Amino acid sequence: MNEWENLVRDFNTHHWEPVKDKTAILLVDCQEYFRGMLSPILDNITKIILASREMNIPLFFTQHGHRPDEDPNLLDSWWADIIRKDSNEARLLPELGIQEGDSIIPKNTYSAFHNTGLEPELQDKRIQDLVIGGVMTNLCCETSARDAFVRNFRVFFLVDGTATASTDYHLATLRNLSYGFATLLTCDHLIQVIKM
Repeated sequence: MNEWENLVRDFNTHHWEPVKDKTAILLVDCQEYFRGMLSPILDNITKIILASREMNIPLFFTQHGHRPDEDPNLLDSWWADIIRKDSNEARLLPELGIQEGDSIIPKNTYSAFHNTGLEPELQDKRIQDLVIGGVMTNLCCETSARDAFVRNFRVFFLVDGTATASTDYHLATLRNLSYGFATLLTCDHLIQVIKM
């Protein structure tokens, strides 16, 4: 049993598993801006993508970006450095292998649901279970997970398919989400479930 499996066992308050034909994968902000942060989990993310394609699980990719003159919000003043829409840093990583049929969800704040078309798309596909991976664990991934839960989606959070600036932030999010919002999963466990 690896360290992540131990964490899942120790933190999870619910041991739900995704229902394959009611599941979608949401990969948050896998963009050039975050390449360094994503590097340690990129192999896991690409394995999830390949397994999802093989099993016809819908894939959703958020793409964070700002045009402060057109869509100002508090993030513009909170962070000294922001991702500008249409910049090289805003591009989704080519390793994701985006295909026709994948949903790209533009966003300009932490939540993948705020002022986006994500929720109606999930409802149209009759999605009940939302698996979340990407960056940053404690910001966009966590906020999206909480928003999904209050919208009555069952949330599954990838412990080794999310990353952030420090282990402390990562673990704090895992503890909080597992207590009240999400079931924690490893990427390998998710792949086993969706391939059954």
